[in-house]
Amino acid sequence: MATHVITGAGSGIGAAVARRLHARGDDLVLHARDAGRAKELAAEFPGARTLVGDLADPDRLSWAFSHQSLPDRVDSLLHIAGVVDLGPVGELTPKTWRHQLNVNLVAPAELTRHFLPQLRAARGHVVFANSGAGLSAHAGWSAYAASKHGLKALADSLRHEEHAGGVRVTSVYPGRTASPMQAKVHQQEGKEYDASKWIDPESVATTILMALDLPRDAEVNDLTVRPGN
Repeated sequence: MATHVITGAGSGIGAAVARRLHARGDDLVLHARDAGRAKELAAEFPGARTLVGDLADPDRLSWAFSHQSLPDRVDSLLHIAGVVDLGPVGELTPKTWRHQLNVNLVAPAELTRHFLPQLRAARGHVVFANSGAGLSAHAGWSAYAASKHGLKALADSLRHEEHAGGVRVTSVYPGRTASPMQAKVHQQEGKEYDASKWIDPESVATTILMALDLPRDAEVNDLTVRPGN
């Protein structure tokens, strides 16, 4: 039975991945931003453990984790949580920049640092749920795209550093996916949201599980997923 540490398990892609892994009997350690959210996740996924820490404040994650029990074994670390706030460069404040960079980039780096010993011991897998914005930036997306471009760099560097030790690293770049985040994006864009036009989170979950379950003779480095409609 594999052990997976998952961020973003409360909705969208993260929830779809957590449901699939939970259904097949794997051991889940679900990250939550606070104790209340942890209680909700524990109720939704019976038997799962929770890990509390605010990704928006990565400087305090080490302190938060020092007061909790971390898993002895980690077969995969799945970075799926993320935030987005759109706006032109001329209007974005430093606070908006920092929030997206902290949650989308700095916190994943810090979580990876904490769990690398367990990942190395298990010859485990780190998966970064990136975005199409991590490959191409458009007007109004500067801060979010910068955080996701940075996440690609983090994944690429980590892959080169840990490959010899057997740790696999995968970046997944979904296009627009039907989720609460996508509803927020449409609201910020002033557009009507129709979930049926976008990728089902379950489809992205399928690609992530494919990467996790691939035999050890191969690994998926980068995987781009686009809406099929």
